[in-house]
Amino acid sequence: MAERKGYKRKTHEHRKDLAGEHKLGDIGQIILLIVFIIGLLVDKFVLHFSLPLVQFLPSYLRVLIALPFFVFSFYLASFGLKTIFGEQREELVVIKSGVFSIVRHPIYLASILVYLGFIIISLSIIGFCIWVIIILFYYYISQYEERILVDKLGTQYEDYIRQIPMFIPRFRRKK
Repeated sequence: MAERKGYKRKTHEHRKDLAGEHKLGDIGQIILLIVFIIGLLVDKFVLHFSLPLVQFLPSYLRVLIALPFFVFSFYLASFGLKTIFGEQREELVVIKSGVFSIVRHPIYLASILVYLGFIIISLSIIGFCIWVIIILFYYYISQYEERILVDKLGTQYEDYIRQIPMFIPRFRRKK
């Protein structure tokens, strides 16, 4: 079986410590963001599917409920991006520290939680349906990227997969 090659942006081609990503990852995220925003707008201003839900729960309460999701997603994304792109290593290694010690894909999880925060604020049924598609997309590209890492790092990464969950954080170590 041939080794998978992950896509690297031109600015990261020289880095041996990055395995690469799915070539449609960035454009897929942009397209899904646009679809999500359009879905929220269509729900709010045209179809009004969420109107009964919005009237049931005051907006200040929805914002208070969504706030922890935004804060946690900021934490995951900022420390995940800093670890991956801010620190340059000599070679490709399994990163098990920081946010990578509680979840394998903290940056993708951060995106999923930001969308969830906006769903909580808007209570959009259409937004929720699109969010499910977004989660499936992140799962697909995560699986692809993990196959690249298994190809390049072998049993080290397979052990990491067994120890750390993909998206649902584990705050206590598995014994």
